[in-house]
This record gives sequence, C-alpha cells and structure tokens, in this order.
Amino acid sequence: MSPTRPARNTAAVIEYAEPHFRLARERGLIDVYGRSADGRTILLEKDDHAGRSVVDFVRCSYLGFDNHPSVIAGAVAAVEQYGSLHWSCARTRLNFGLIGDLEEDLSDLFDAKVITYSSLLAANMGALPLIASGHLTGGRKPLMVFDQFAHATLAFHKPVVAEQTRVGTIPHNGLEELERLCQENDLVAYICDGVYSMGGAAPVDELTRLQARYGMFLYIDDAHGISLFGQQGEGYVRSQLLGAVGDRTIIAASLGKGFGASGGLLMLGTAHQENLFRSFAIAHAFSASPNLAAVGAALGSARLHRTPERDVRRRKLWDNVLLFDSILPTAQKGEKLPIRVIQIGDEHKAIAAGRVLLEKGLYVSVVFFPTVARGKAGLRICLTASHSDDEVRQVAQTVFEILDRS
Repeated sequence: MSPTRPARNTAAVIEYAEPHFRLARERGLIDVYGRSADGRTILLEKDDHAGRSVVDFVRCSYLGFDNHPSVIAGAVAAVEQYGSLHWSCARTRLNFGLIGDLEEDLSDLFDAKVITYSSLLAANMGALPLIASGHLTGGRKPLMVFDQFAHATLAFHKPVVAEQTRVGTIPHNGLEELERLCQENDLVAYICDGVYSMGGAAPVDELTRLQARYGMFLYIDDAHGISLFGQQGEGYVRSQLLGAVGDRTIIAASLGKGFGASGGLLMLGTAHQENLFRSFAIAHAFSASPNLAAVGAALGSARLHRTPERDVRRRKLWDNVLLFDSILPTAQKGEKLPIRVIQIGDEHKAIAAGRVLLEKGLYVSVVFFPTVARGKAGLRICLTASHSDDEVRQVAQTVFEILDRS
C-alpha cells in the first residue's frame, strides 16, 4: 500500500498537462458548446464549428434518457408547480417537498435509504469524512484504502480524510493487498468505483466475501453502473448485493449518467447512517438542495425505470456494444459495460486522432494525463442505446483506420 500524503502536486500536473489541454482546445476537442438534437446528434454553436452537427460519443447517458420527453417534461412541470428553481439555504433548514417525494421513490426503486444531492461530488464530499470519523463503525476509525483508479471525485478528498485517520492506496482491484490489510488492521474501509470511467469494473462478489470475513466497510461509487443493471435499474453494485444494503456498505451513484437526469445520490443501509448524513454531511449542513428542474427530471426518469422502455433500451445498448467489439476489439472487449478505451500513448497523436474523428462528424473524448497516466493517452468512446447501428459502425471503423495508418 502506498502512502497518500503528500496527496497532490498541482503545480507539476499543470506543468506537464497544460500544453496538451491548450492543443486540445485549439483543435476544438474540449470546451465544446452545443445543443441536443435527435438521438446522439449535437448541434455545435460556438466558434468555427457553429452550425455543424456531430454524432456524440462523449456523453454518458447510456440509455439516452437525458433528452427523453418524459425527463424534460418532469423538469418543466416541477419548476412550474413550485414557481422557483432554487432555495438559497442549507438543507437542514428547508427542502422542496418534491425532493422528499423523489427520495422516497428512489428508496423504493433501489431498496435502500436514498439521499439525493446536487452532484455526486457533493455526495462524496459529505460521505468520506463521516466514514473516516468512525461514527459509522462503532467509534472505530478505519484505515481508508483507495483503489488506485478510484475516480478523481473520490481521490480528491484524501487529504481531508487523512486529517482524521490513516489513508493509503492499493493497486487497481488489488484483492490480495486488500486482504492483507484487512488481516493486519483492526478495521478497513475500501473506496472504489463500481464501473470505472476508463473501463472495467470492481469485483463485487470478491469484495463482499472479504467484507463478510473481516467486517470491511465498502464505499463504492457506481456512477457509471446505475440504470444499466438490475431489475429496477439499481446498478452494477446494488444488483449484486443479496438482501439489504446493511450497515457496512454505502453505494454512491449519479443521476446524470444512465439515469438521464441530474445530480447524485447515496444508497444507505440504516436509519443511523441517514440521520448522520442529514445532520453533518457538508452538502446538508452548508449547502442547498438540488434545484427543482433536476428533481423533476429525476422523477420523470424514475417513472421510465418502471416501464418496458428501460429494458428495450438496455438491450439496444448491449447490441451496440457487441457491434462495436466485432469491428474494433479493445482491452474491454467482451465486457458488458458501455465504455471502450483505445489507448494510443502519445498525447499529440491522441489529439490528432480526435481531430480526424471530429472532422468526420464524430465527437469522442480524447483522454490524457491527469485523467489517465502519462504516456497512456487515448480515446474514450461512450456507447448508448440512442446510437444507430450505422453510427456505431462508423466510429469503430474510423478509429480502426486511424490506428491502421499509424
């Protein structure tokens, strides 16, 4: 396990990465502005690209619910019903009644005690210090162990957590190292992703076995897994847990990816946890509740999750994944997950590849340090149910031709 402090060197990150950000911005690959059109088409609205349409493989709305009429109608109806968008006070003071409705609805949908937040970042910001304090583990402060590839919105909080307890990092999905730490320490809390933003997933079955053996606390960010798995769309992680969430597991998730709305949530297992979060989590004690448009959109999506349309879209998504894999095998080939990453290596070559795709009307994410390790730059493609077969074939074949020429 590697030590965490000092946890960040912002100056060094900027020194190395700023030229790549500048080049990607000059090539029109980041800071892109536009509006949604049909399916996954984006109409660009700024600079030299204004008026162009591109097929978007950047957004993570895997079921295509983010521009679904029911989701948009829910957002509009909520604002009209309440005559307001936002209440500028802490959640311990005032919450819109519709937020209570949403949390009850999601608690039923996901079979957990759900608290919603304006963002998943806000949810993580409130959760990790509470876990580190020991108040969720009978007064015992755990050793906080982060997966090496834990999302930036988790890893960012390491210095704050380290003020309360010991913190460390282990190799990605390093089960042997994790078990050794469980054996050598009184209590371990493991922080990881469910589905990773650069591909792959957590070994949930193995983690729950370690939890049963050693009493380990699990905090899993399932931002990219929600809605895609489970009978109710409860996500990659929750769908693999048998029975109740319990008092040693918290699942965080995004309402802005597969769910198609906006914001974040926590799935908790006990009333004690819920009371602590509603009293002491930063996003409750010092921040306002999610805005009404986001709440209304989420209620609209929750209704969609109870219709056959969700399963129809999930089947289309997995058909698109299989089609992509048949044309362009990647390290993720065969995984029933919606993200594919094509590693190129050199940052300039990756940016050049992204520009070629953009010129052909295909917008994909060019990823480089600090999103990925130095020298591991590449392309990230998010496949969705809204992509047509032709769009999937086109992006896979175009990337294949770029790699072949290289």
